Amino acid sequence: MAASLQLNLRPFRLQQFRSNSVPRQAPKFATICCSANTPKRRYTITLLPGDGIGPEVISVAKNVLNLTGSLEGIEFGFKEMPMGGAALDLTGVPLPEETLSTARQSDAVLLGAIGGYKWDKNEKHLKPETGLLQLREGLKVFANLRPASVLPQLVDASTLKKEVAEGVDLMVVRELTGGIYFGKPRGFGMNENGEEIGFNTEIYATYEIDRIARVAFETAQKRRGKLCSVDKANVLEASMFWRKRVMAIALEYPDVELTHMYVDNAAMQLVRNPKQFDTIVTNNIFGDILSDEASMITGSIGMLPSASLGEAGPGLFEPIHGSAPDIAGRDKANPLATILSAAMLLKYGLGEEEAALRIETAVLDTLSRGFRTGDIYSGENKLVGCKEMGDEVLKSIETEVPATV
Repeated sequence: MAASLQLNLRPFRLQQFRSNSVPRQAPKFATICCSANTPKRRYTITLLPGDGIGPEVISVAKNVLNLTGSLEGIEFGFKEMPMGGAALDLTGVPLPEETLSTARQSDAVLLGAIGGYKWDKNEKHLKPETGLLQLREGLKVFANLRPASVLPQLVDASTLKKEVAEGVDLMVVRELTGGIYFGKPRGFGMNENGEEIGFNTEIYATYEIDRIARVAFETAQKRRGKLCSVDKANVLEASMFWRKRVMAIALEYPDVELTHMYVDNAAMQLVRNPKQFDTIVTNNIFGDILSDEASMITGSIGMLPSASLGEAGPGLFEPIHGSAPDIAGRDKANPLATILSAAMLLKYGLGEEEAALRIETAVLDTLSRGFRTGDIYSGENKLVGCKEMGDEVLKSIETEVPATV
């Protein structure tokens, strides 16, 4: 089983992930297929389509992986399992034990999307989102990598002025299994005045901060050597401790320039001058918010992938968009974030960098040929649906193959 992340950078390294996982400069191409006699590498992938548009985008990404694998000498065995609202309807729980067990035994996990209006009023333990938290905890994936880069083809889709958005290329490294989402005590109760209250605890241990800080520093080393740690150390004790530990780990990485920023200022600076950022590291809740904010700089949340990695075992790869139940089943979803998540799966989860490059370049080529789903559409382009966008990516994979393979 392929390890998803080794902090000693074996068997493969954290790679710089630029341009939304798509290279800014496309490599030279030739039409090349692997020999039938070439031994195939075999991997087992757990697919979790989930809810809403999840099944649609996962179907497209599966086709992309299969075609890429056939060209790269890779054989995939897919196991599709229920999760989220779909699992609730089928089994009564958002993450069945069989689903978690299958995911743990696979080489990587590709998730579509979860949630929807249907389950919004469920009790907390019966919400689809609870299943996602349980999955992250069960797979022990603590480092969430979320790239946000503005592609030249989509710079006009950003809501920011062109001169602000053009050239943005940043990575948010989010701690994923600690902090206020998991901290205890938590729950409901009564205060001294007899009023009902709800409470949560923001808490981090030394090892949790140290390991995510090392991932962030190593990521920054592969990028432009700048790391901004985001906290709220002027108010929160947990953030004061966060900053203390990040500064201690910084001594191990003298080649990385470390700065600190309060989260409210960081949210403002992402809109004012996003190009000042290279790599951002932050806690669970701040990372959840800032990475979604950063995604909109690129023009659409439908373009951005993510990787969730642990020290061993399978990684979890998913688009950062939601289940979009209002367009589910209408062939309107943008599958590119899921396709790019599949590329991250190959690169970070399996160490198959050439295969990942095929997908990344195919996405760039498809956009260059003018195909757009509704979320990134402008009048001079061709409007297509989820399936057709996937078909166009497949065409690019077939016709433009890296000659160095």
